[in-house]
Amino acid sequence: MFLSVFDLFKIGIGPSSSHTMGPMTAARRFLDEVAGSDWPRPAGTRVGRLGASLHGSLAYTGIGHGSDRAVILGLAGETPTTVDPDKADAQIEAIKAAKRISPPGHPSYRFDPAVDLVLDRKTALPGHANGMTFYAYDTDDHLVLRRVFYSIGGGFVVSEEELQRMKGGTAKAAGPDVPYPFADAAEMLSMADASGLSIAEMKRANEETVTSREKLDEGLDAIWSAMRGCIERGLSQEGIMPGGLKVRRRAKMLHQKLDEEWRQNRPNPLLANDWLSVYAMAVNEENAAGGRVVTAPTNGAAGTLPAVLRYWLHFHPDSDHHGIRDFLLTAAAIGGIIKTNASISGAEVGCQGEVGSASAMAAAGLAAVMGGSPRQIENAAEIALEHHLGMTCDPVAGLVQVPCIERNALGAVKAVTAASLAIKGDGTHFVPLDAAIETMRQTGLDMNERYKETSLGGLAVNVVEC
Repeated sequence: MFLSVFDLFKIGIGPSSSHTMGPMTAARRFLDEVAGSDWPRPAGTRVGRLGASLHGSLAYTGIGHGSDRAVILGLAGETPTTVDPDKADAQIEAIKAAKRISPPGHPSYRFDPAVDLVLDRKTALPGHANGMTFYAYDTDDHLVLRRVFYSIGGGFVVSEEELQRMKGGTAKAAGPDVPYPFADAAEMLSMADASGLSIAEMKRANEETVTSREKLDEGLDAIWSAMRGCIERGLSQEGIMPGGLKVRRRAKMLHQKLDEEWRQNRPNPLLANDWLSVYAMAVNEENAAGGRVVTAPTNGAAGTLPAVLRYWLHFHPDSDHHGIRDFLLTAAAIGGIIKTNASISGAEVGCQGEVGSASAMAAAGLAAVMGGSPRQIENAAEIALEHHLGMTCDPVAGLVQVPCIERNALGAVKAVTAASLAIKGDGTHFVPLDAAIETMRQTGLDMNERYKETSLGGLAVNVVEC
């Protein structure tokens, strides 16, 4: 099994990997297909109009997550990696005013978002909670191409056919043959024992089958640079976040207070927790505002892992640049196991799959750079994940703000606690990580749909929107 570190950590924009980045990617895939020849295009057919419909969780919380905006931008030719968040609003308003869309390399198409982009809450698509359908019509308004895509969490997008192959077990193995093809934690530990390598070293060896060491390190450094930049932006911004809840940014104010305490050398027994929290909140406030973030493994959970890594750099005197890379590689190894055997999607399994996975990944990364053995690292991940089991995804008004921003802070605190507990042991523990992952999968299957990113239950209905 091979899932690249660059699959888990994607540089994109907020507020959601599954509801923003996924729909933008799907729209861009459809746009590329419209321009291509790999579909039964009738002779002389010219596409004149485009349309799209969002279903399931995307329909229920699409406005709050910017799914509608993402589709418009994707059909305009943008991608999550390259889109400029500062220019997106003007671009969308111009398309709405013109009722046309003109992606680079394409003719101008009729596309009126008020009519041609539908949030369909009545029709659920069978493959996944995050389903969307795209349509192309000829100049006489006859449907000539229809494609279904699913956003399956963390910015991953699959077509209807690809999803069926995945569910049927007929999909090709992801990626090339690698020297350490662990599909679960038990295999990972067995391979570590046999090779004498750390988890980061095995993950590095796998990555270097598809890229050079130099490119890998450049990519890892770029991931951390984007994470660090997101923290810094979040700590410098203030005001009200968009969406209508009138939630005020707090990270800058909290950071200023902490910085003052730091300079005055005031005793604060909660200092580490406070710094963890402010770093995580800075990232998720940026995410909620539609800024540039890194999936870790999702946007909704984007603050937990960077907060723990920044905490390590801040408080641990032995931290260094090489350790950052080992942290990310170790975290990606754990994230890949979770995604392969359960889910990182809030729409599939609730927030246990988002912040729970992020906390487990961060705990593993921290345990690694603190000198933990593979078994101590696996133990750290298990502790963090176990204590997120059953967590629902119930964003108020469909916005990634309440309870999501603070939830990342608490996920970071749990990750550090889990790593500390694991490092103080010898790696022997009662509940294997694989058991916790399987429990998360089963719990997600049993969880009522209202608690899986639909905003139909939990805090989303018990908190007055004002």
